[in-house]
Amino acid sequence: MIEETPDPEKNSKRSSYVFDNAGEGPSNEKGENMSDQRLSAFLRSDRGSRNHSPQNSQGSNQSRELPRPSLHMLETPNDSSSPGQNSSADNTQPRREDLRASAEKILYTYLLPGSEREIIIPQSILNEVQDAIEGSEQRADPELFDPAKDYVFQAMERDAYPGFLQNKGLGNLVPQSMMLRLIIGLISFFTAMWASFILIFLDKSRTTRCWVILPFTLAIYLIFTHQYMLDPIIALLGYSEYTFFDFNKIREPFVRKTLNRRSITVLVMFLVLTTAVCCLFIFVPGKRL
Repeated sequence: MIEETPDPEKNSKRSSYVFDNAGEGPSNEKGENMSDQRLSAFLRSDRGSRNHSPQNSQGSNQSRELPRPSLHMLETPNDSSSPGQNSSADNTQPRREDLRASAEKILYTYLLPGSEREIIIPQSILNEVQDAIEGSEQRADPELFDPAKDYVFQAMERDAYPGFLQNKGLGNLVPQSMMLRLIIGLISFFTAMWASFILIFLDKSRTTRCWVILPFTLAIYLIFTHQYMLDPIIALLGYSEYTFFDFNKIREPFVRKTLNRRSITVLVMFLVLTTAVCCLFIFVPGKRL
């Protein structure tokens, strides 16, 4: 039994639309039951459509999937050619061609004889690396350079690094400059000795013999700089020789402090020896032959 007839003027357009589609019913419960039935029918039809053949459902699947963007489409809207994960994996993982090109570059730049930056390594290690890259194995993995890497590290640790510390941490001269100083120092020393003996055997006065101070001072100073690989005057001024006659400022405080201490020691020894030699040849009694 209908208790109240709905007034069309008091109801909204949407409500009338729902009731028209739901059909005639005694109450709102009837409309809700009809909506549930329609929802169930829609779900059944959707479940049934998944069991269709690919030929029959291809168009419907495309119509449902095209309007819904995926997560990767939202993250990279401009890149529709490849997925985001595959592109990122391709960018981060090296390819075999890149590894082989890198291995060949190392071989031709550092290892082969006459290369641009040749590193001297034993011939057995060089042949092993070259055969692994250019031989039948065609290897490009970084492990093939392990023997050469270990040899270079040990050579630098035992020979190159201690020599570098000795030359730059305890001295400020390069080998070319040291050799030049040794040659000039020896020539000056023999000149001073020759002049001193001539002045003694000619029975010259001590005032005249004082001129031998100049060659003795120059000779002893240059010989000391060669012996200790250190020019004390240049070191006290804060400079070091990096190439032949190319002096640069010492920037490391510890190295500068070490060189200053060694320079003072060398200067004291130089002054003591120079004074002793000059006094010997100046104050010795003369005798004319």
